[in-house]
Amino acid sequence: MDLKEHLKNGIIVGDGAMGTYLYQKGVQGCFEELNLSDPEQIKHIHELYINAGADIIQTNTYAANSSKLARYQLGDCVKEINEKAVDIAREAAAGKAFVAATIGGVATMHQEKMPLEERLESLKEQTDVLLAADVDGFLLETFYDFEELKEILHYLRSKTEKPIIAQATLGDIGVLHTGMHLQEALEQLEEIGADVAGVNCRMGPYHMLQSLEEVSLLEKAGISVYPNASLPNVRDGRFSYQSNPTYFGDMTKALVEEGAVLIGGCCGTTPDHIREIRAAIERDNLTPVKQKQVRTKARHPFVEAEPQLPKLTDLNEGEKSVIVELDPPKALSGVPSFMEGARALTDSGVNAVTLADNSLASARIDNLALGTKIKDAGARPLLHVACRDRNIIGLQSHLLGMHELGIRDILAITGDPAKVGDFPGATSVYDMSSMDLIRLIKQLNQGQSFSGKDLGAKTSFTVGAAFNANARRLDREVQRLEKKVEAGADYFMSQPVYSSERIEEIAEAVKHLPVPVYIGIMPLVSSRNAEFLHHEVPGIKLTDEVREQMRSLSGDREASEKEGIRLATELIDTAMKHFSTIYLITPFLRYNITETLTRHIRAQEKRTAGSRG
Repeated sequence: MDLKEHLKNGIIVGDGAMGTYLYQKGVQGCFEELNLSDPEQIKHIHELYINAGADIIQTNTYAANSSKLARYQLGDCVKEINEKAVDIAREAAAGKAFVAATIGGVATMHQEKMPLEERLESLKEQTDVLLAADVDGFLLETFYDFEELKEILHYLRSKTEKPIIAQATLGDIGVLHTGMHLQEALEQLEEIGADVAGVNCRMGPYHMLQSLEEVSLLEKAGISVYPNASLPNVRDGRFSYQSNPTYFGDMTKALVEEGAVLIGGCCGTTPDHIREIRAAIERDNLTPVKQKQVRTKARHPFVEAEPQLPKLTDLNEGEKSVIVELDPPKALSGVPSFMEGARALTDSGVNAVTLADNSLASARIDNLALGTKIKDAGARPLLHVACRDRNIIGLQSHLLGMHELGIRDILAITGDPAKVGDFPGATSVYDMSSMDLIRLIKQLNQGQSFSGKDLGAKTSFTVGAAFNANARRLDREVQRLEKKVEAGADYFMSQPVYSSERIEEIAEAVKHLPVPVYIGIMPLVSSRNAEFLHHEVPGIKLTDEVREQMRSLSGDREASEKEGIRLATELIDTAMKHFSTIYLITPFLRYNITETLTRHIRAQEKRTAGSRG
């Protein structure tokens, strides 16, 4: 009987973890490289699983694609490592178990992803090697990107008639991290050609059982489940899992009753877990179920989102949208002045006051707290949210808190690295890039958490993205803006520009974008300020003429400030010819300067409207 027939006629026991099993034994580095350097150890682990009762073992090739092997300078060893893995597994099986060639996903759940085309190129290279090898079937596992899984399944099915087991990875109970229900995902895998469709990793038996309870049996394909041993624990920097083989055995009958025909183990599982699965199947004489009752999960009523504030960029003809940045102070004593500045700017006619998120990695009073205060005082806050200081959990929590406080406008930024700031030794998190953060915010606007869980209501954020207007290759920077638009950016806010000619170049370069660009203008206050910005702040460049003008007034505070305002006014006048959206940055909390510039914009706006009338 071949594997395909075997999968149709009984409950099949898979093997357990390879990577975490080696890790718990103290092995470090690339586990797939051991196929070459220590084949006997890999063979021994295969034999342990077979002796424990596994009907099918996986080749040690989960991460044996060029993308992942490149991390260990092994990117050119794909063929050698995969072929050797098959030889080892085949020798260990010795006719007592089937051998499935394992292909693992490339994408992770977070961080800006490698383009799908590049990931598929890497996976297809590995797949082609395994297609030519002596295997009984294929097992696709731990795919966080469902599109990646579908594409490689399409490719593999077009090349072989051998059985394919395709397993997605859940984001939350019953859903992928895009929010797709597990039922839909399994049906799509079945439609493409999977003989068995299922789930693996991230969750233990309890949560996977809850997920299967919401899934009906498939018409043609079987269902597989490869749970983790438990939720992971971390101690002294090392991950570990509960030692719970008996519990795995106890859960086996329930998993079979929910439709599973192939049960194995993922992270943290050992031969002991597989032995208990086998014992439970034999003890209870378990066979595939032919029908089941699907349990509908009780859901809270979906709460309609509050009416969204008018967008900052929803303008009438001739109107200008002006946002002004006012940095939160570093000291508590600066709060009264900050609040006065927010009131003065609002009175001068700004559409929103934008607050940075610990810019230049220097600790300031929390912008959410101050944003809430100025909102209560009548201003409209636009908060920067940096990826540097919060992991994914913290980012989602922070965003949901913002929504509950009635703050709807966000600038998503990566954030300056911690090492540039005033806290030596502080670490940067960077679970996400700004692009990922934009996608997360848009997912929240659909009522789904990062994991895909139903939030019970939709958020109503508008999200801006940063634009390095001083990039040496403006065309490449605009290409990045196009990708941010695809991710969901509603508008852009540029770095400060100090040249009228550059403003005109930018206007030409971005005119095709379907979203507005707030052109950034930050008035100078001194020659020293100008030199610091030019030489030390990434993304800002001043012309020689501007620096010389400020240098000529060095030492005269009042004259320098007036000259800074004059230069900024010239830039504003140029910008107003090309942009309806202006972004003013307040230097050193001297809000009187940006208040003056805002009043200039409003006056110019009135004069223009008067001349048209």
